[in-house]
Amino acid sequence: MEKQARIYVAGHTGLVGKSLVRELNKKGYTNLLTRSHQELDLTRQIEVERFFSQERPDYVFLAAARVGGIGANSSYPADFIYENLMIQTNTIHSAYASGVKKLLFFGSACMYPKHCLQPMNEDNLLTGRLESTSEPYAIAKIAGVKMCEAYNRQYKTSFICIIPSNIYGPDDHFGSQDSHVLPALIDKFHQAKINNFDSVIVWGSGNPRREFVFIDDVAKAAIFLITSYNGSTAINLGSGENISIKELAMVIKDIVGYKGELIFDNTKPDGAPEKSLDATKIRKLGWLPKTSLEEGIAKTYLGYQTAVKLSNNEAETGVKKI
Repeated sequence: MEKQARIYVAGHTGLVGKSLVRELNKKGYTNLLTRSHQELDLTRQIEVERFFSQERPDYVFLAAARVGGIGANSSYPADFIYENLMIQTNTIHSAYASGVKKLLFFGSACMYPKHCLQPMNEDNLLTGRLESTSEPYAIAKIAGVKMCEAYNRQYKTSFICIIPSNIYGPDDHFGSQDSHVLPALIDKFHQAKINNFDSVIVWGSGNPRREFVFIDDVAKAAIFLITSYNGSTAINLGSGENISIKELAMVIKDIVGYKGELIFDNTKPDGAPEKSLDATKIRKLGWLPKTSLEEGIAKTYLGYQTAVKLSNNEAETGVKKI
């Protein structure tokens, strides 16, 4: 990837996109194209076609997506399948039509079957039923992967797909319905700590096991792959650390410094029993994660505290700080 190449980061205001922009700038890629949702609605075909026709990007990181945890997926299934299908379809097709040299699409570990063999291998896609709460989102993401493969086969494009495990980091969504489990727990424990709550309720049994990968490792892996991987099939991106939700809650509880009790609400859904990725393929290419789970959570909590302070300052002064 040439240093002066025109690189479009779709979704640059999100968790993945922000980190991609930082890492690209660090590596000397300064000719970046970014658009906010207000400037470019990726669900609108004509807007996307016009953007690609006018800007002619050389490379595309397709990190834009409608994302959220179990609660958001359960409440807004139509939004999740529609918005993600439209974003992907418009961007991938316009990338082909405008002659983009290479595109990298972000899939999701929820694309794998609910009762998949662990760790999940890239060949396990479409071998069983999906987990019901995330099915609309997962189907959209599977469609994105298969669309890239189809365009590579028919049009000889170079569109690659990575499947990351649960991504987290300082710029995550905390405490909203769109939050994933790790940032949601950080917010719960912090609020319990400052308000002296006796206990914190965690959704589900605490038994499901998950794998988490820190956002900076994800961004570095994405840049590594777009410059070195030319395969047409998807490639897993995992940290290799597997942990139960109960164990995760205990780690976050300790880092935040909360001293109260944990209560697991078994009336809430657990989701898939386990999600661990077989990252053999990417490791053979030479990529390894650098951030341990404890280090990553500590960095994420610092980012959360900064966000809370900024939010409090805005509330007190009525002025948004930028």
